Amino acid sequence: MSTPPPLLRPRDGDALRAEIRRLAGVAGVPVIFGGEVSADTLRLTEFAGVRTNGLRGLSVTRASGLGGRVVDSRRPAAVSDYGNALSITHHYDGPVLGEGLRSVVAVPVVVSGRSRAVLYAATRGPGPLGDRTADALVQAGRRLATEIGIRDEVDRRLRLLDMTAPAPASDGVVAEELRAVQAELRAIADAAGDVHMRDRLREVGERLTRALAGGPDPDAPRLARREIDVLSQVALGCSNRAVAQRLSLGPETVKSYLRSAMRKLDAHSRHEAVATARRLGIIP
Repeated sequence: MSTPPPLLRPRDGDALRAEIRRLAGVAGVPVIFGGEVSADTLRLTEFAGVRTNGLRGLSVTRASGLGGRVVDSRRPAAVSDYGNALSITHHYDGPVLGEGLRSVVAVPVVVSGRSRAVLYAATRGPGPLGDRTADALVQAGRRLATEIGIRDEVDRRLRLLDMTAPAPASDGVVAEELRAVQAELRAIADAAGDVHMRDRLREVGERLTRALAGGPDPDAPRLARREIDVLSQVALGCSNRAVAQRLSLGPETVKSYLRSAMRKLDAHSRHEAVATARRLGIIP
C-alpha cells in the first residue's frame, strides 16, 4: 500500500498550476505548459493556451526531446524550429507539431540537484522567443524550486521526528519541533524577495500554527505581523541579538516589537508574553 502524503503538505502540482496560470498572464506567449518529474520521467499535466489534447498526459523520458534534455542537464534550453532542431531527439514530434508549436523554451525546476518539474513557453510562429519570456520562465522556476524545497525540508523534519521521537512521550518533542519549523518559515518568508512566494510561505506557517494551537482566540489582541515574528523566535529561546540576525532586523527594533507585543498582551516579561500568546493561539 502506498504511503499517504504528509498531512501539512499540499500537492506540488497545485503550485505548478499556479505558476502556469501566472506565466500565462505575464510571459507574452500563446502557450504555457509544464509537468512534474518522477523517477526521471516528466509527465505533462498543466496547460494554458493549447488547442489539442496531444500533449496532455504525455510522458517524456530523460534526455529525450527538449523536456527530457533539460531534465537531464538541469539547465534551460530552447529551439527556434522544433521540427528541424538538431540539438534534441524527435520522439515527441507528433504531439508537439500537432499542436503547431515551433519556437519552444524549457526551464527545469531544480531542487537539491534534481529536476523536479519543467516549465515550457512556446509560440506557433518562427523565430526565437524573447528575453522577457525566458526571464519570466526562469523566475517562475526559481519560485517553484524554493517552494518545493521548503516543503521537502518540512517533510524531512517530520519524518525525522517519526523515526527518532519515542512514543508516547513524543508529543512535546513534536510540538517543539513544529514550532521551530513554523518560526523558520516566518523568517524565510520575510527574507523572500518575491511577494507571491512570501505569501505562500506565510500560508504554510499559519497552517502549522492552526494545527498546533487551533487558531487564535477571537478575543485575543491583534498583534502586528512583525510582533508575531519576533515572539515566534523568542518562543524558541532566541536572544534579542539572535532574533535580530534571523529576521534581518536591528537589535533595538527587535526590542521595540517585543515591548509592543508585551504591552498588547499585558505581559510583564518576554516569557509571560510567549505563554500568553500561545494560550491565545497567536503563536503555536
